[in-house]
Amino acid sequence: MILSLSLIILLGLSLNAILLKVKIPSLIAYMITGLILGPYVLDMLDPSLMNISSELRKIALIVILLRAGLTLDLKDLKSVGRGAILLSFLPATLEIGAIAFLSYFFLKISLIEGLILGSVVAAVSPAVVVPRMINLIEKKIGTEKRIPQMVLAGTSLDDIYAVVMFTLFIQIYQTDTVNVLSFLTFPISLITGSVSGLILGYLLTRIFKRYQMRDKIKVLIIFGIAFLFDFIENAISNTIPFSSLIGIMALGLTILKFYPLLAERLTQKFSKIWVFSEMILFVMIGAIVNISVIADVGINFIIILLLAMIIRFGAVIISTARQNLFFKERLFVFFAYLPKATVQAAIGAIPLTLGIPSGEIILVISVLAIFVTAPLGAILIDQTHNRLIG
Repeated sequence: MILSLSLIILLGLSLNAILLKVKIPSLIAYMITGLILGPYVLDMLDPSLMNISSELRKIALIVILLRAGLTLDLKDLKSVGRGAILLSFLPATLEIGAIAFLSYFFLKISLIEGLILGSVVAAVSPAVVVPRMINLIEKKIGTEKRIPQMVLAGTSLDDIYAVVMFTLFIQIYQTDTVNVLSFLTFPISLITGSVSGLILGYLLTRIFKRYQMRDKIKVLIIFGIAFLFDFIENAISNTIPFSSLIGIMALGLTILKFYPLLAERLTQKFSKIWVFSEMILFVMIGAIVNISVIADVGINFIIILLLAMIIRFGAVIISTARQNLFFKERLFVFFAYLPKATVQAAIGAIPLTLGIPSGEIILVISVLAIFVTAPLGAILIDQTHNRLIG
C-alpha cells in the first residue's frame, strides 16, 4: 500500500502541475492518475487500498461537509432558504424521471430500473462543487446575492435526496410494492441529522471555550464525532432515518454560530487536510473507470445525458425563479449543478451486486457520467464565475 500511495502522490502532483498550466482543474489530473494506476490500465494500486476506497472517499466527503458547515452562515442560509430547498430536490426529481423515460426507449430497460439509474446519476457531487463554493464565499464572489451559499446548501441536500430515492427504488424493485412511509425517510433523516449536529455542535463549543486545547486536538475530536455519525447512520438506518451528512454539516454550522473565531481557525486546518483528501478522493474515483466498457452504451449515453441536462437546466431556472437573479447568474447555478462524482462512485455498483439485470449498464453510465460531467462542471465553474456572478 505504501508504494501505491507513493505512486498516487508523485504521478498525481506531476500531472496536476502540467494541467494547471492550461487551467485544467486538479480533479482531472487526479482522476487520470487513478485511471492510469487503476486495475483497468496498469493495475499498480494495491488491492488492499482498492478494498478501502469507499471508506477513503467517505473520509474525504466528511472533510468537505465540515468545511461547508464552518463556512455557511445561518443568516445567509435563511435568506436563500426557498431557492436552496427547491434546488435540493426539484432538479434531481425531474432528471430522475427524464432518465427513466429515456432509458426505457434508448437502453431497453424497465421503468423501475430506469428510476434506479436516474437516482444514481442525478446526484450532484459535493466533492466538486462544495470546495469551489467555499472558495467563492471566501473571495466574496457572488455573495451579495448569496449565490454560492444557495448552491452549497442545495447540493448538500441534493445528495441525500438522491440516495433516499435510490434506496426507495431498490426496495420497490426487490419487493414489487410501494411503501408510502418510505417517502418520509428524506424529511425525517434531515430532522434527526440536523438536531444531532446542532446539539453536539453546541456542546463542543461549550467544551472548547471552557477547556484549553490545541486546535489540532479540536480537529481530531470533530473528526471522531463525524465518524460516529456515520456509524450511527449505518447502525439505525433500518429503524430510524438518520443523515450523517446533514449531522456533520450542522455540527460545523453550530460551531460557526456560537464560536466564529474558532470556526475561522478550523476552516484553515480543514483546508490543509483537503489538499490530500481531494487527491485520494478523485484518484479512487478514476481507478474504478473501466474504459473498455464505454462502447457498451455508446451514443445512447450521450443522447440521454444531453437531454437530461436540458431537463436539469429547466429545473434550475424554476428553482431560482424568485431569487432575484439575472439569467447569467441562473446559468452559473446550472453549471454548478452539472458535476457528478461522489454518489455515483459510492452506489453505482450496488445494482450489479444485487443481481439487477441492467446493473452493468447502470455502473457503466455512472462511471461515464463522472468522467464527463465532473471535469466539465469544474471547468465551467472555474472559468465563468467572474463573468457570471463576479
